[in-house]
Amino acid sequence: MNLLVTVGVCVRNSTSTLPDAIKSIIEQDFSHKQMEVIFVDDGSTDGTLSMLKKYASRMDIATSIYSFRWQGLGPSRNVVMNNAKGKYIVWVDGDMMLPSDHIRKQVMFMERNPNVGIAKARYGTLLGEKSVATLENISDIVEDALAGNYWEEEAKLPGSGGSIYRVEAVKRIGGFDDKIKGVGEDQDVAYRVRAAGWVLSRSEAVFFERRENTWKALWSKYFWYGYGNYALYSKNRGVFSLYRMVPPASFIIGLFYAVIALRIAHSLVFILLPFHFGFKSTAWLFGFVRGQFMWTH
Repeated sequence: MNLLVTVGVCVRNSTSTLPDAIKSIIEQDFSHKQMEVIFVDDGSTDGTLSMLKKYASRMDIATSIYSFRWQGLGPSRNVVMNNAKGKYIVWVDGDMMLPSDHIRKQVMFMERNPNVGIAKARYGTLLGEKSVATLENISDIVEDALAGNYWEEEAKLPGSGGSIYRVEAVKRIGGFDDKIKGVGEDQDVAYRVRAAGWVLSRSEAVFFERRENTWKALWSKYFWYGYGNYALYSKNRGVFSLYRMVPPASFIIGLFYAVIALRIAHSLVFILLPFHFGFKSTAWLFGFVRGQFMWTH
């Protein structure tokens, strides 16, 4: 297979998890001569940049590092997009880990399916996680099981982490929106890629993501999601269904997910999923309202 694949790693203040993410890239069984890695440090205030430089000097993969004061996710991903030499971009977040066959399986899937613009890998389970992280992880595993192979609903647009993008598809729509500096830049791209006629799909590749281990950390995460999603929603209300984010609706969805989760893995912690969903959506709603206040005042 004679093609080049770009691995895009956009990070900020990720010293605690970044080593495992980089090591998982280094251990890929896809030919390293057919890979390049583009690191983007978006205004880190810890040792992230020095860590990137240290690992880059030891890699047998062509590597580039870009660093600047905080610009946000949209601009950071465009740095990768505008400098990528690959036919595809495999996105790796600083809190992710890839099995050694991840890139090979993603590339093979895209080569077999030329109509696919974005393919999301499936969530794997990290052993030994605390209950909050376990609830987060099983939610995505249930979603994978329920949704099948295609992303047909606006509310289930794939994120960039664990995804492979066809560079041609994203460049045709003008890349990422530089105005989206918080979360949602990847949902916006997925929405526009699909609107341009490309298929959004799931592959059989797997990836692992470290989850928040405390309710406080989970609240902060989803508050930030809600805050960032207001800008996305105000740009295009078809990107996701707002009613799904209302706590009572989320609680009911959580009940349904709990039943499926108990079938997949027999753990009593999954009976907490309705409360977990309600908690996350409450944090998201507070963040969304905060975002609305900030953007309209």
